Amino acid sequence: MAFTKKARTFGRPSNQRRALLRSLARSLVLEERISTTEAKAKALRPFVERLVTYAKTNTLASRRLAKARLGSDEAVKKLFGTIGPRYASRTGGYTRVVKRAKRGSNDARTLAYIAFV
Repeated sequence: MAFTKKARTFGRPSNQRRALLRSLARSLVLEERISTTEAKAKALRPFVERLVTYAKTNTLASRRLAKARLGSDEAVKKLFGTIGPRYASRTGGYTRVVKRAKRGSNDARTLAYIAFV
């Protein structure tokens, strides 16, 4: 029986989807708030929240996992230096997605901000 897949594909092959999430996560960690489409923000949320959970433990293994997911030393330093300790006592829900107005007349996608709480 064919069941519906959960993951959003964004009309891209899997390697391009991974690269998209990686670059969005890197930007979110460095800027702490980014604007993107609502669908991309909703797909990014569990990816980033898992990274923040890694940053709360601050072990060598968790740093390596975060480096593998983000691909940037600068982003890993900020994640483990400032973002991880900020949420040390919080058990989840590190990000917030806030909807914005639709784009323009040619593209009616809903835009959203994703930011750390």
